[in-house]
Amino acid sequence: MTDASRPERFAYLGPHGTFTEAALLSIPDAAGAEHLPYATVPAVLDALRHGDVDSAVVALENSVEGSVPTTLDELATGEPLQIVGEVHLPVAFALLVRPGTDLRDIKSVASHPIAQPQCRRWLATNVPDAEWHAATSNAEAAQHVADGHYDAALAGSFAAARYGLSVLAEDIHDVADAVTRFVALRRPCAPPPATGKDRTTVVAFLGEDHVGALLEILTEFSVRGINLTLIQSRPTGAGLGSYLFWMDFEGHVADARVGEALMGLRRVCADVRFVGSYPRADEVRPEIRRGTHDDDFAEAAAWLASIRG
Repeated sequence: MTDASRPERFAYLGPHGTFTEAALLSIPDAAGAEHLPYATVPAVLDALRHGDVDSAVVALENSVEGSVPTTLDELATGEPLQIVGEVHLPVAFALLVRPGTDLRDIKSVASHPIAQPQCRRWLATNVPDAEWHAATSNAEAAQHVADGHYDAALAGSFAAARYGLSVLAEDIHDVADAVTRFVALRRPCAPPPATGKDRTTVVAFLGEDHVGALLEILTEFSVRGINLTLIQSRPTGAGLGSYLFWMDFEGHVADARVGEALMGLRRVCADVRFVGSYPRADEVRPEIRRGTHDDDFAEAAAWLASIRG
């Protein structure tokens, strides 16, 4: 329980100057809260699990590189946490260097592993002789440049002033209009109320690897008119052929069609982890097919009850 005498504490992937921090600063509930940076995504989530913070913000999905495996695996198999909101943040990188550095001087570039593939062609064209190095975050890469370990970093331009660096190039990308989806997390709690423009996330664990196993899962959504917005298979670590499926889909757990789909999943899967129902950042309202409104389910249940007498 949060101590009312102190501000809320939010954990995020640090150090200061990361895109995750920028996402956190866009969350209204984080205004006036204490923002605590951690070195890795597992450290961020463990801080929340252990009660060191009240909330956490981590990257979940990028429009160019796809899902962030570390986040998916931690939320799918670690001690349960719950998504309560999301942020969509446009991501454009800048090349940060120590003052006086020229493109011809750059022999090493550091960034988070998710950033490098989004800028691969630009790097090959503009600094073809530079060797790329991984950092735990883009802000850490900027810190390494400031400390003299590397010549340049791919990071947000907003990180330059914090680390005493210069912006040598801006708006770096191979694919325009890239967006990263960040999620806000809490320890397990009641979901935020349904808004009609919601997303639900679950993890389904296969009981066994057999013909039609994935089709059984997808059918639970299809017959109820539920649109999946993301499906990602990940190994459970229990051996070859043992997989889980991370799924995001339109709707809220309070919706009848979503509730019935979850019950269906629970029947056909070895286990189902509920990760959250929360408002969509893009505010897209789903198209609800005929026969899948809440009133349709209520009428069908009343009809069945009348038959049973």
